[in-house]
Amino acid sequence: MDRRQLLKAAAGVAGSLILPPLGRRAFAGSRKRLSLGYLPITDATPLLIAHANGYFQDEGLTVEEPIRIRNWSSLAESFLAGKFDVTHLLLPMPVWMRFKNQTPVKVLAWDHTNGSAITVRADAGVGGFEDLGGKQIAVPHWYSMHNIILQMGLRKVGLTPVIQPQSAPLAKDQVNLFILSPPEMPASLAGRKIDGYIVAEPFNALGELKTHARIMRFTGDIWRNHPCCVVVMLEALIKEDPLFVQKVINAIVRAQLWVKHNPAQAARLLSKDGRDYLPVDEQTLLRVFTHYDLAEYGAPAQPEAIRHPSWHSSRINFQPYPYPSATRFIAQAMRDTVMEGDHDFLRRIDPDFVSRNLVDESFVKRAIDLVGGPSLFEEINLDHPWDRQEVIEF
Repeated sequence: MDRRQLLKAAAGVAGSLILPPLGRRAFAGSRKRLSLGYLPITDATPLLIAHANGYFQDEGLTVEEPIRIRNWSSLAESFLAGKFDVTHLLLPMPVWMRFKNQTPVKVLAWDHTNGSAITVRADAGVGGFEDLGGKQIAVPHWYSMHNIILQMGLRKVGLTPVIQPQSAPLAKDQVNLFILSPPEMPASLAGRKIDGYIVAEPFNALGELKTHARIMRFTGDIWRNHPCCVVVMLEALIKEDPLFVQKVINAIVRAQLWVKHNPAQAARLLSKDGRDYLPVDEQTLLRVFTHYDLAEYGAPAQPEAIRHPSWHSSRINFQPYPYPSATRFIAQAMRDTVMEGDHDFLRRIDPDFVSRNLVDESFVKRAIDLVGGPSLFEEINLDHPWDRQEVIEF
């Protein structure tokens, strides 16, 4: 046995993999009702599985039916208006909320890792970033990891990202970017209104299965085990009831670990064939959770969606610890990212300060310990569990 296997075995003997109700053992019951909102994408999986499997209730919480929101702007507005206590947001969004609008939002955990891709029309003649010149590419939000990674790849091959009406002339070395709601992306691609999009699952899988689109690159094959969505709450609630917050994070971390061991069951539960949390069928979600085949996506396939098989990444994975190095990287990279609106604030904030001020990892560290420790999450380096080096290779 290596060190991780030994620790996993010890955790199993201790009963951690059985995952008993954690909160009832540790805390008294709470009278507060938990409300949560989500975008219907697989990024929301831990929140939804925690609800479906009764993990919030196991923590002594009364939980309402999750509220489905169609686009990122509406999700953010609803969260800030107090319609729900917890949600998932694209990591750059809380940066914008806290340091541009002075909204007291806190990141408490990562919701998932990887889980996104660049998808293109099969007849668009696109094999890589170098072929995107003169193309129309949709992104889900200006403040998204998707927008950052896409523009990094474009600049690397000498292309210029621009934001202009789709009807305006576009030079061969320019790529036009615009916002499109994730559910609209596959239909827009099929209708030839766009050439491609970068977005979270299941809309890449839907593009493959329903419109015969192709995955140009998986984002987890560009930025190794990157964050995308994070779990957020408002600071006032955290200060008012930290035990309530701990219970919520306990349930979410427990759900992440369950999905890692039960991906097919997760696909069934989330689908419209199961609990109908996501408006897609089980087959599509099975592709998201289980289909990352090097024979299909690696060389000599074109496009070559997987170029780093040695990373042993997954199409989507679940690891809750919010590495400070990733938050710092996001804060730095946002400065060089083209987006609409006033974003001068990004040049005035220090990435180290952003990481320290935006994120509170104390709750998720306790939750990881409660489910059996870092050894149960393969993405965590046991020699340096709370620190890592970000790896970005195009």
